[in-house]
Amino acid sequence: EVQLQASGGGSAQAGGSLTLSCAASGFNFDDYAVGWFRQAPGKGREGIACLDKRDDSTFYKESAQGRFTITRDNSRKMVYLQMNELKPEDTAVYYCQVDRSRVTIATMCILGMDYSGKGTLVTVSS
Repeated sequence: EVQLQASGGGSAQAGGSLTLSCAASGFNFDDYAVGWFRQAPGKGREGIACLDKRDDSTFYKESAQGRFTITRDNSRKMVYLQMNELKPEDTAVYYCQVDRSRVTIATMCILGMDYSGKGTLVTVSS
């Protein structure tokens, strides 16, 4: 059973940083692409940063480009999202997702991945 547990959310001031972590278990982590998605109040879920398992290619939503970095540690089955220069509009519940389909990483990040864990709340104040 695919299990994903996100952590590291909290409150931050605008301009600050947070690092989210996602612990994966119950599946062969190396075979899956990984991604971070978020859902702000009153809005739909959107892909923020995704990382392919094949060649470590990445996809970032434009608003995250240059501020957020997604990484993975296959030996520990962990996914991380380093978030810098936080803005109030980054306030959302953040979810870790995984997928092992053969579509491009951009497609997975735009359409969503197969498995999602419970989210962690990030609140950014101005």
